[in-house]
Amino acid sequence: MQPRITGTFLDEITHDIPSQNWGREQWRKEFALYQRIGVDTVVIIRAGYQNKCIFPAKSIPDLLPVYEDLGRMFLDLAEEIGLGLYFGLFDTGYYWLRRTWWKEVDINKGFIDEVVERYGDSPAFKGWYMCHETGKDDAHIIEIFNHLGRHCRETKPLPILISPYPQGAKQLGAASFTLEESFDHWDRIFSETKGSFDICAFQDGQVHYQELPKFTHGIATLGKKYGITIWSNLESFDRDMPIKFPPADWRYLRFKLEAHGSVAEKIITFEFPHFMSPHSIYPSAHNLFERYCEFVGIGV
Repeated sequence: MQPRITGTFLDEITHDIPSQNWGREQWRKEFALYQRIGVDTVVIIRAGYQNKCIFPAKSIPDLLPVYEDLGRMFLDLAEEIGLGLYFGLFDTGYYWLRRTWWKEVDINKGFIDEVVERYGDSPAFKGWYMCHETGKDDAHIIEIFNHLGRHCRETKPLPILISPYPQGAKQLGAASFTLEESFDHWDRIFSETKGSFDICAFQDGQVHYQELPKFTHGIATLGKKYGITIWSNLESFDRDMPIKFPPADWRYLRFKLEAHGSVAEKIITFEFPHFMSPHSIYPSAHNLFERYCEFVGIGV
């Protein structure tokens, strides 16, 4: 049986990919597709970023107007169609990047409380996603993971997911690590954050393709060492093109899918709606969906 994608991120903050301007019926159609093709999990990659949010949050200062409660819509549609949803936290895009990690934590604690107050009774609410992404032991990520993970568990105890990135050659604006350096950093991070999260799904687009199998096996070994469930975040967009970001070439996507299939307990993607959906604004995503369905034996 071929490895399959069984989860996807949802990016409705529109941080660095364009909005598709979908309404409720478009999202219902998309979620129904997931049920048909075996995608059982959706992850809100960040419910808030800087001054934007998917619901009218009182805990975020200087928030831009919010015209629709997408948190409620996603949870209601997930419940209706039978999907589990992991709720993403808030990224100020400011405090933690300036190493003022305690302010990042304090704002997020209020945000977590507000999320639970608004949505905590939803049966589709299956987990948390800590959205602060890192490639190394930097920016006080250990303190952030420990404080936010603890508060999530105290407020609504559910599985907690992170999705970091390898500090590789394709990570824009960052000094590249060797794989051994990456393993050393993540050995330390996993050791110092034990119990703060349950699942780690590394992004796969920042290292060269030939490095990926070794990287995935190395991270799987660290997961076993520290009792962390290892998923994989298969990027369905292309980092190699000179524009940001087209749907991936099927040949590369298949290579990454097969690299993950031998080690990951679950493969999720960033992200199906834009880069793999037959409903996407990108025509090449429709073709990528067809190639994927052919590969795994799903009727289009």
